[in-house]
Amino acid sequence: MAHGIGGSKDLPIPLELTIAGAVAALTVSFTVLAVAWRSPRYAQPADGRPAPAWLAHLVDARWFRVVLRVVGMVGFLYTAMVAMFGLDSLINPFFGIFYVLLWVGFVPLSLLLGPVYRAVSPVRTINLLFARLTGGDPDRGVLDYPARLGLWPAALGLYAFVWMELVYPYATELGPVRLWCAAYVGIMLIGGALFGNGFYARADPFEVYSSLAAKMSVWARESDRPDGRLVVRSPLANLATVPALPGLVAVTSVLFGSTAFDSFKDSTVWVKFIQTNGFVGSHSWGPDLVTNVALLGFVLLVALVFAIGTMLTGVGPDQPRRALPTAFAHSIVPIVIGYVVAHYLTYLLEVGEQTLIQMSDPFSTGANWFGTADLSPSYYFSYHPTLLACVKVLAVVLGHVVGVVAAHDRALALLPKRHQLTGQLSLLVAMIAFTVGGLYLLFAA
Repeated sequence: MAHGIGGSKDLPIPLELTIAGAVAALTVSFTVLAVAWRSPRYAQPADGRPAPAWLAHLVDARWFRVVLRVVGMVGFLYTAMVAMFGLDSLINPFFGIFYVLLWVGFVPLSLLLGPVYRAVSPVRTINLLFARLTGGDPDRGVLDYPARLGLWPAALGLYAFVWMELVYPYATELGPVRLWCAAYVGIMLIGGALFGNGFYARADPFEVYSSLAAKMSVWARESDRPDGRLVVRSPLANLATVPALPGLVAVTSVLFGSTAFDSFKDSTVWVKFIQTNGFVGSHSWGPDLVTNVALLGFVLLVALVFAIGTMLTGVGPDQPRRALPTAFAHSIVPIVIGYVVAHYLTYLLEVGEQTLIQMSDPFSTGANWFGTADLSPSYYFSYHPTLLACVKVLAVVLGHVVGVVAAHDRALALLPKRHQLTGQLSLLVAMIAFTVGGLYLLFAA
């Protein structure tokens, strides 16, 4: 199953001009911020405006939450059904549900609606049912979740997913993917029983990913009010509330680095490297080993560049440099979203639509359960390369500009006054490196 959206053939404008414009946009943005944004605006959570009363009542209604849980469980049971009894073939909708709807589809849903995966999470619902049957509290387990673990379990889970998707040679065979999903469900249920629902907020890779994307939405809950009322506020204000937990840099590095690697692994450069260095032929293990090293290398490179960019700055006497990457890691979230849009837009629309069509025929018997089997996916963006190229470039550049703004505001709140601007230069260089590398991988590799 192909990933990504192609290479330079999709770009009807010179790559050099695109990169120059993107670098100029970041530089101008930083200059404007240095002049016009001299005090932190999001050091404290913004109040926001109350959401419309009818919407708040709907979202807070018990029946509405039950409906969302039912929707999540129905989707889970359908996926389990096609995983267990469907054909071991790419026309089985299970692969599209796993690789497209779950991995990519929840990003735009979370941007539009907030933390959707948490609301429909089947493992949370199963944990709730177990707690009700045993008389326990789903929010409390038998143990306290170790604070030092932070988001590290989610980072490992995310890496396990991208490894399955991008590296594992049998990623489109039903047995291994079904086993991965079974292991995910089992680990989540055991973790929920041990640590309660707090485990999912820190360890469920899909919930953590969805919740991070939701920080770029306009929806939020007022944490300082007992009722936690629904409010509408700036996505930048929401982004600033991302908790600086251990493992946050690892989570964002896995998301960013894996997307970059997905662009690179089908490039001419990579294919020639594999072929010309004797990894094909007698050494069948060679490509798998090198690809594993490359994926890990991309993730570690993102983490290293970001860590260096944040730590090469002046700090106060009570500020450890090692804490700075985590404090600034929220600024990578809009960059990740920008690359997801740029890299997976046509993949989501075209393969996602094909998956919805295939879902009408879960067992590949010619059935038409939902009346969609006779439909055809739209290839609008593929037939309009200029529009596609513009969307890709804008997504990447806008993601980096928003990241620069978020990092600038955090620097004003954290760094000593004499380092608030000059201290950001190293991070700006890192952002520019991400932009140049990302655009090159998307269009020229």
